[in-house]
Amino acid sequence: MASELGRLSAVALRKMVSPGLYPDGGGLYLQVTKGGAKTWVYRFMLHGRAREMGLGPLHIVRLAEAREKAREARKLRHEGTDPIEARKAKQTEQRLAEAMAMTFRECAERYIEAHKTGWKNPKHAKQWPSTLEAYVYPVFGTLPVHAIDVGLVMKALEPIWTTKPETGSRVRGRIESILDWATALGYRKGENPARWRGLLENLLPARSKVRKVEHHPALPYPEIAEFTVRLREEEGVAARSLEFLILTATRTGEVIGARWEEFDLEKRVWSVPSARMKAGKEHRVPLSERALSIVQAMKAAQFDGNEYVFPGGRPGRSLSNMAMLQLLRRMGRSDLTAHGFRSTFSDWAAELTQFPREVVEMALAHTVSDKVEAAYRRGDLFQKRRDLMEAWARYGEARAGGNVIPLMLDGVRELEQAG
Repeated sequence: MASELGRLSAVALRKMVSPGLYPDGGGLYLQVTKGGAKTWVYRFMLHGRAREMGLGPLHIVRLAEAREKAREARKLRHEGTDPIEARKAKQTEQRLAEAMAMTFRECAERYIEAHKTGWKNPKHAKQWPSTLEAYVYPVFGTLPVHAIDVGLVMKALEPIWTTKPETGSRVRGRIESILDWATALGYRKGENPARWRGLLENLLPARSKVRKVEHHPALPYPEIAEFTVRLREEEGVAARSLEFLILTATRTGEVIGARWEEFDLEKRVWSVPSARMKAGKEHRVPLSERALSIVQAMKAAQFDGNEYVFPGGRPGRSLSNMAMLQLLRRMGRSDLTAHGFRSTFSDWAAELTQFPREVVEMALAHTVSDKVEAAYRRGDLFQKRRDLMEAWARYGEARAGGNVIPLMLDGVRELEQAG
């Protein structure tokens, strides 16, 4: 067998220009194509089947290297292993090793890039990289994604889990999503070390147990009528906007951002667009008689064509988000916040009315079931909400004297500096 090996020489290789197969022995051949290309091939029989394995071009694989490759292939064949399949398996293993060497940060950046177009809220595109940069990358951002384990996840979460529970929960969810993505693409194997149920829930306290609930100071509902009397004595846009906020049970941002185009005064409806709603859905607000009269009075004042219903001190600007809070301080009620009046409304509805909870929740623009949402779209709950808001307005009028109380817009052009 040895005498059959090594038939070719480096000198002979240069002279071989005619197309064909030139044997070196032991199944190794130099193949010359019609175009003059020279490549090495190893030809063999395995399980009665003829096989041919390419070993590379002559200008890259020299004679000695080709013979060594052929020798390794003969050995595998002798052991009953197909050298072609063995090479494929090795290449697959190498590609997998390279893929699994991707760092967590690389996977996170690719995940964000792949998903950001589907995020309705543009804040997500900013919050994802910023929170990962702040809390995760310093811990294991440069490590291979397949190396991330429970210990590393805990190391990233523990410093913020009790001090910033909301942020900690979001960061955990983001880590979990990225690792799931990496697993789906073959960059890692095994269970997700950031999974909450059945894993981290046994290592970290539930968010509900560590969350620092900050309740907005709220006025007890029996005092709302007396407060309304005092509020109507105040002049200016801030006073009117705060009264409107109370009457509609809406949020500060929704009120100060209200534009004329959102109102249908004939139908007494204010449609707050989804972009300005916390839940991301359009919210239709039925206007009570008093709420409507405030909007009509603001329209009659004609603030130089300002698009905002409650304009600020600068042309084309809305009222400042601090204007209502400053008003409350001037009224000697620094113990209250504008947002707290939503709690006042909610408490009143629960304690003194028979309106269903779903109607109250929808008036507050809270998320409700799909079934209730469907009913709302048909219109029946909207009418119930109109009745609810009228009842709320009447309750506030108990001592305020009804609509005979003036709107106090005489000094409204002297807009708050906060606006």
